[in-house]
Amino acid sequence: MPEQAILIITIALALAYAYGNGINDAANSIATVVSTRVMTPLAAVIMGGSMNMLGALTGTSVAKTIGKGIVDPDLMSQTAVMAAIMSAVVWVVVATRFGFPVSVSHSLVAGVLGAGVAHAGFEAVKTATVYKVLLALALSPLLGFGAAFIFMIIIYRVFRRWTPHQVTALFGKLQILSAAFLAYSHGKNDAQNAMGIMALAVGVYYSQDVSVDLWMQIVSALMIGFGTAFGGWKVIRTLGMRVTKLQPSSGFAANACAAAVIEAASTIGLPVSTTHTTSSAIMGVGATRRLSAVRWGVTRGILWAWLVTYPFCAILGWILAKILGAIL
Repeated sequence: MPEQAILIITIALALAYAYGNGINDAANSIATVVSTRVMTPLAAVIMGGSMNMLGALTGTSVAKTIGKGIVDPDLMSQTAVMAAIMSAVVWVVVATRFGFPVSVSHSLVAGVLGAGVAHAGFEAVKTATVYKVLLALALSPLLGFGAAFIFMIIIYRVFRRWTPHQVTALFGKLQILSAAFLAYSHGKNDAQNAMGIMALAVGVYYSQDVSVDLWMQIVSALMIGFGTAFGGWKVIRTLGMRVTKLQPSSGFAANACAAAVIEAASTIGLPVSTTHTTSSAIMGVGATRRLSAVRWGVTRGILWAWLVTYPFCAILGWILAKILGAIL
């Protein structure tokens, strides 16, 4: 197959990946405002898609990490890049089919790792960056849970003399702002994954430095918005309704803390999972009432999906790179 055709297919897969990101990851940012009925699903989707796009247009540091920080672009091939994005797309589709909010970011990182090792061996791996990504994988759930737990306790103490109506009226408005902030943070971090893989594919094809062009930012952001609009309800239901019962105040706390963690990571160009952070933040606010307020049976399914992501996508990326390298 001509290399130009492989490039076109890889870009198409990256856009499919962005769409899957919208179905799965981007839905996290609007799950709480829908579940607490602060916003209608249509209004939440419009806001979430708009803020995701704005976030995607405000930075490229995470995309550069994906494009040239995980493996050495000079040691990658067109087929290896295609295998990497294909493995992530397959996993996101499977996970979404069962309503599991998995890390789309780490799916792609694992796919790039597996494909890169299959094509060029372990010397292609940039271990320092991979170590940072793995550290983020471990810390983001802990930070999300801990920050939301503490913040929710503070809210309880500060507003303990307010009537339920006053609290709902205030935090209903604040929750919308926090959801917008979370959607923006998601765009600034996770939405750059598709940009990164497209930049890597173009860089390998033209044998040039990996750079993120404006068109990559725009089409990635658009596809994420479409994914959220047309298929995000399963994940919204899992996070917003099945993990714990949410009120506007707890939804605000979860969104604000998750967004703060993601924004901090984006500032240093570190890809983290909106899913990991938001899910853990929702668990954190639920645990402030009592541990039994969190439906741990649901969270076990989510945690299992997290644990499977890295080995599944890395192995699949390795297999696909070998197959595609042999037949194309």
